[in-house]
Amino acid sequence: MESEIKPLNPIAIDLGPLQVHWYGIIIGVGILLGLLLAMRESERRGLAKETFLDLILYAVPIAILSARIYYVIFQWDYYSQYPGDIIKIWNGGIAIHGALIGSVITAVVFAKKRGISFWKLADIAAPSILLGQAIGRWGNFMNQEAHGGEVSRSFLEGLYLPDWVINQMYINGTYYHPTFLYESLWNFTGVIVLLFLRKVNLRRGELFLSYVIWYSIGRFFVEGLRTDSLMLTDTLRIAQVISIVLILLAIGLIVFRRAKGYANKRYLES
Repeated sequence: MESEIKPLNPIAIDLGPLQVHWYGIIIGVGILLGLLLAMRESERRGLAKETFLDLILYAVPIAILSARIYYVIFQWDYYSQYPGDIIKIWNGGIAIHGALIGSVITAVVFAKKRGISFWKLADIAAPSILLGQAIGRWGNFMNQEAHGGEVSRSFLEGLYLPDWVINQMYINGTYYHPTFLYESLWNFTGVIVLLFLRKVNLRRGELFLSYVIWYSIGRFFVEGLRTDSLMLTDTLRIAQVISIVLILLAIGLIVFRRAKGYANKRYLES
C-alpha cells in the first residue's frame, strides 16, 4: 500500500518558467481572509475601512522579509554555504516569530503616523493574525514540512484523519506527526476564543496580548514534537524559548498597564 502513496504536488500552476506554489497561494488566502475580517471589524470600531488595507500594504512585505531574515539567521551554517537559496522562500523557511516582530514594528510606526492607538489596531487585528496563521500552516502541509517525529499509520488513523492527510504525512518511507495540523486546529480554536473575548469587552490592548498568550502556549507544546526546530543550543528550541518569553511579557504588560492606568479604555469604546 505504501509503495502506491504519492505526495501531493506542491506546485499549483506550472507554466514552464513560471511556477505558482500551493505554499504561496495558501498563505495568500490566509492573509486575504484575515484582512477582510479586520476591515469589517475596524469599521465597527470607528476606523476607516481603508485603514487595514493601507497597513497591510506595508506589513505583509515587511513581515515576509523579517520572517525570512529570522529563519536565515538561525540557519546561517547552511545559507552561508548556499547563499543562492536565501531567496527561495517558496520552498518554505519563514519563521512566524520573525513575521510578528516585523508586523508589530510596522504597526507601531503606522499607528503613530496616522494618529491611531497602536493597541486599538492590535486588538482589532488579533483574530485576523491568528486566522492567517491557522490557514498558513496548510502551506507547510503541502510542502511536507513542519512535521513531528515518527509515528505509525495506525496512530494517524486513530486520530480519525482522512486518508489524504495521512498519506501526505508519509515522507521517505515513514509516517510523521502532523504537527502542522495540531497548530492549525489550536489557532482556529483561538480565533473563536478571541471573537468571544471581543464581547467580554476587555481593556484596550488585552485582546492582542491574549492572542500572544494563546498562540505561545500552543506553539510551545507543538514545537516540542517537531523535528525541524530552529535551535538556540543543542537542547533549547528557539521557538519554545521565545514562546515562554512572550507569555511572561504579555502577562507582565497586562499587569503593568492596568497598574499604571494605561489600559483604562475598553475594547468596545471608541
